[in-house]
Amino acid sequence: MSNQPPNEARVIPLRPPAARPAAAPSQQGPSQQGEAKEPLWRDLVGDVLRRERLTQERTLKDVADAARISMPYLSEVERGRKEASSEVLAAAAHALGLGLGDLLSRAQGELVRVTSRRMPSSSRSRAGAPYDGMCLAA
Repeated sequence: MSNQPPNEARVIPLRPPAARPAAAPSQQGPSQQGEAKEPLWRDLVGDVLRRERLTQERTLKDVADAARISMPYLSEVERGRKEASSEVLAAAAHALGLGLGDLLSRAQGELVRVTSRRMPSSSRSRAGAPYDGMCLAA
């Protein structure tokens, strides 16, 4: 039987532990201790959007207005707090002069770069051949 009172909800973190401030060991569950997790897709896409916006020296308001989405929502997408639809991602990408494919390709490159540092090469590929493609499922 669980040690939790029956009316208390279990908290499931939305970001990998490395992206959050370190919690006390007593607050971490068994799946959080010493386990490296892959980054979330929304974090990668948000990082690419923010990096491109800052490279172009544009404000959040400027890009949000050009994309015809709200500034607070674009901010949430950039910070990985919102899972944006393909329409919103395409609008934000086009506002930055990118196609949706460019945005997703850059995010996929980030995913490969980040995960190749975390995981040994033997666990990245099952049959020994590296996979250099992208698969998105809805």
